[in-house]
Amino acid sequence: MPENSNGPRSDSATPRDPASAPGPTPLELLRTPPPKERADAARNRAAVLEAAARLFAEHGVEGVSMDQIASAAGVGKGTLFRRFGDKSGLATALLDAKERTLQEAILHGPPPLGPGAPDAERLVAFVAAYTDYLLDHLELVRMSETASRGARYRIGAYRFWHQHTALLLSRSPDPAVTAHTLLAALSAEHVTAVLAQVGEERLRDGLVRLARAPA
Repeated sequence: MPENSNGPRSDSATPRDPASAPGPTPLELLRTPPPKERADAARNRAAVLEAAARLFAEHGVEGVSMDQIASAAGVGKGTLFRRFGDKSGLATALLDAKERTLQEAILHGPPPLGPGAPDAERLVAFVAAYTDYLLDHLELVRMSETASRGARYRIGAYRFWHQHTALLLSRSPDPAVTAHTLLAALSAEHVTAVLAQVGEERLRDGLVRLARAPA
């Protein structure tokens, strides 16, 4: 990893020179890819996701059935289940675009979330940005992370968050373990459990303090 006066730096922390590094970085390879599909499948997907987002906003994730979503989207129930499996699959699909937006900001956006700031500052910026994303979509993230045992750690986006966090923690004795430990505090199940007790402001402040601690 390259180094500067702030210590070892992650690949994602330093802008790439396209002439000297034409290939994607390891972190870019973990970025959630947009779906590739036929035009008719893309239309059906868009209709389902629009209907699901609207119904979830109106009634809550738990208050909406797959039958209601299929009806609102104008697609067959079988099509919906084949494409998304269940509501956790729908939740993951709804979050994909929002995750890609955050990933793009991390990879190519302005500092401190994007490249160009010291790793410690980037880590705090990431935790703050992820906390905002999580609180805005808490029900959906919780459903996607708890669909089955260990589901959170099999989601492609988690591998991206973990790799990014570990790179920013490269000066710690064990960056991979420290990154998992920090991300544990950002799990939707944990945040849901404590949010009612501490409120959003205290939760944000506590998570930012936690992000500063490893530095």
